[in-house]
Amino acid sequence: MQRAIINGIEIAYFDTYHKINEEAPCIVLVHGFASTAEMNWQFPGWFKTLGDAGYRVIALDNRGHGKSEKLYNPNAYEPHLMAGDVLSLMDHLNIARAHHMGYSMGARIAATLAISNPERIKKLVLGGLGQAMVEGVGDWTPVANALLTENLEEIEDARGLQFRIFADKTKSDKRALAACIQASRQKIDAARVATISTPTLVAIGTEDDIAGSAEYLADLLPNGEAVDIPKRDHMLAVGDAVYKAAVLKFLEE
Repeated sequence: MQRAIINGIEIAYFDTYHKINEEAPCIVLVHGFASTAEMNWQFPGWFKTLGDAGYRVIALDNRGHGKSEKLYNPNAYEPHLMAGDVLSLMDHLNIARAHHMGYSMGARIAATLAISNPERIKKLVLGGLGQAMVEGVGDWTPVANALLTENLEEIEDARGLQFRIFADKTKSDKRALAACIQASRQKIDAARVATISTPTLVAIGTEDDIAGSAEYLADLLPNGEAVDIPKRDHMLAVGDAVYKAAVLKFLEE
């Protein structure tokens, strides 16, 4: 991974520029909460899938995640600030416009960027977050508490335990993640979502109990379409072959 100081914060990122020609289209990937660019995109095969299709892939570790700098003030994780990191990284790499794909929290970040700077996005893919982007994802205080609990056996909340185990798997800074989850899950008003005129694909697993309806969000968008990822929950949908095929088709249309 490469590193750059972005908005005063050290951000780690992948850039496959050296592997493709200078004219290749670019796609920026933004991972979900408690994940990393490796866990969300590289390991599930997205780098290969997109690279084989001729795309230059940019994938960052969001602030507080992976190899990027850790912050412990919840206010540092508001979606517009994290979207600003993506935009500033594009500036750092002299990328004027690119396709964008975000998953879960990354979808919220990508949508926030599409609202504030639509001219920087060619096409937009929102994975793992649909209706919940507008109506909320419920109370995640138990998740924050689970991240800060030393003994796994003391965690009673099922979702909290799931994310705590995932955070341990990715060797994450759990205190930074607990700060992140307090501010990063802000809802986006339906009227603001409806201003996203960028062609957008919303992709969600049929067994995802976090994201909410893909069709609901796609219907709010002037140029939105939805795809269901069969028999996949929030964690497993990200690497699914149906998801990958739908994204490639959408980008190539």
